[in-house]
Amino acid sequence: MIKDILNEADSKMDKSVEATREEFAAIRAGRATPSMFNKIVVEYYGTPTPLQQLASFTAPEARVIMIQPFDMSAMPNVEKAIRDSDLGVNPANDGKVLRCVFPELTEERRKEYIRLARGKAEDGRVAVRNLRRNAKQALEKLEKDGEVGKDDVTGAEKRLDGVTKKHTDEIDEMLKNKEAELLEV
Repeated sequence: MIKDILNEADSKMDKSVEATREEFAAIRAGRATPSMFNKIVVEYYGTPTPLQQLASFTAPEARVIMIQPFDMSAMPNVEKAIRDSDLGVNPANDGKVLRCVFPELTEERRKEYIRLARGKAEDGRVAVRNLRRNAKQALEKLEKDGEVGKDDVTGAEKRLDGVTKKHTDEIDEMLKNKEAELLEV
């Protein structure tokens, strides 16, 4: 029982860390990458569809991403979705591909991205702590119901704290790396 609760908490915390990693990937550093477009959803025949499913991406230069929709009739919707996103880029349409040229990051923009990264890291840590709280409540319920002893629950809570610390440290390390990447000129 206790092992199941701890394993479930660990796997959910892993998912929270992975979600935070994906959020960090969407934050632009000095180089443009196709992963920056992961969160963009395009209206395609009345259905919200992820941009990754509608187009291919190439990066011919460090600050340029070229997007070629598989269906040319979707081009206006793809262009609109990119323009309305928070990427801060205006795609140029040449009829066959959309060319997104990302401006050079200013010091002010870098600081804004660092604030954004810190916010996403805190969201990840909060998610991990919420999972810890839920697991702790489940352990306390087992003790209250008389299914396990107090010593077992105390030991399990110590292991749970270790798992929680491991995951929050992982998020902190990702944040440190992202900040260094953003500050690199």
